[in-house]
Amino acid sequence: MSGEDLAERLRPVLARALGDEAVVLGGFKRLSGGASRETWSFEARLGDGEVMALVLRRDPPGRPAGAGGGMGMGFEGRLMAAAGAAGVPVPGIVAAVDEESPLGSAFLVMTSVPGETIPRRVLRDPEYSEARRRLARQCGEALAHLHAIAPGSIPGLAGGDQVEQFRAVADGLAQPHPVFELAFRWLEANRPSPGDEVVVHGDFRHGNLMVGPEGLRAVLDWELAHLGDPLEDLGWLCVRAWRFGVDRPVGGFGTYEELIDGYQAAGGRPVDRESLRWWEVLGTLKWGVMCIMQTVAHTSGALRSVELAAIGRRVCEQEWDLLELLPRPSGSPPAPAPGADTAEAPVPEPQPQLHDIPTASGLVEAVREFVEGDVMGATEGRVRFHARVAANVLGMVERELSLGPEQEARHRGGLARIGVADDAELARAIRDGAVDDRLPEVWSVVEETVRDKLMVANPRHLEGPAPPAP
Repeated sequence: MSGEDLAERLRPVLARALGDEAVVLGGFKRLSGGASRETWSFEARLGDGEVMALVLRRDPPGRPAGAGGGMGMGFEGRLMAAAGAAGVPVPGIVAAVDEESPLGSAFLVMTSVPGETIPRRVLRDPEYSEARRRLARQCGEALAHLHAIAPGSIPGLAGGDQVEQFRAVADGLAQPHPVFELAFRWLEANRPSPGDEVVVHGDFRHGNLMVGPEGLRAVLDWELAHLGDPLEDLGWLCVRAWRFGVDRPVGGFGTYEELIDGYQAAGGRPVDRESLRWWEVLGTLKWGVMCIMQTVAHTSGALRSVELAAIGRRVCEQEWDLLELLPRPSGSPPAPAPGADTAEAPVPEPQPQLHDIPTASGLVEAVREFVEGDVMGATEGRVRFHARVAANVLGMVERELSLGPEQEARHRGGLARIGVADDAELARAIRDGAVDDRLPEVWSVVEETVRDKLMVANPRHLEGPAPPAP
């Protein structure tokens, strides 16, 4: 739907919401990011000349309100208003429509809060140096205010056991990952004492935090809010994926102590560090499962997107992070470095070249260079963002063409040593406890496999975090 179409269909709704029949809408711009919902910025010019900067969030056309595990837009708007009243910084809600939407899907219009949501800018730009010093504590304070809301004051919020829920989701996706089975078993065996359920945001992390030079300005994207343990939100913010390569455990900008101090000083419950670690492990596992969910939306044809396709290759990052978080079995040998001896499963000899030059790898390289140069240089905003994603995908294909045959042979050899045919059989054996007596060897093979996947998907993830910016 074009900006002109959006303006025409939204105008009657906003005229009623703003009490101004003379309102004129314009300047619609599709924003980058937002894999599950569209986000647009635009302006509303009122009859008296005042101009309001607004943001539209919209479900994909045809998706029922609340589908995909999130809440409806009307409900989300009411929850954001309640959070704002409790002291959580949020945008102002202008209109929220679930049913009989003139846009063909549920939508939410809110005031635009100026600032930055792009993690790498928040974590590296000098403009946000003071914000980086304050953010962990501010996030703790915001979460304490949110968790103080009486759950009964917001009817309709769902709850439930997160481990059981994501086990069911993972099983339904039918994409077996042995590391996930190791994590599920550890989580089940080491559950912390449950706390009282509170209102949790469900996705409190970079990208959903609007930041200014002074720090946190607004908490965005409330579609995954539910009832749960308060440590769920804190643990999610500590997941390595949200550090974006920076050596600070809380979002890449702060320490555990700063987050906990801010939380407890603002009225949050006492935080047990071991329990927080448990939730960090669960958060890492959840993000791995969610990456698969998003990629399946692409592969199934439900929502074709190069961004969603690329997210599928991020699963191995979460697998690696889980291996670093979980206790290593005693006696587990280190995984061989890439390129180690693969005599157990020899790599086939190279075959004569049928096709003319360039090779397949050379063709991919040429397209990647074109995207990185010509396309990214001539585009901006959402298109430039997706061009960068496409260039990264092409880089993965190059590396897989180069490294894949040797890695496949090594993977087959590792599975053969354990006595299983494939990852699905290994995952079942881990879940059933059938390889408990060989867990050190299983761990080594799984670690080797994940390292090889990272060598294709994102080799820099193996290098560890970078020091924080001043």
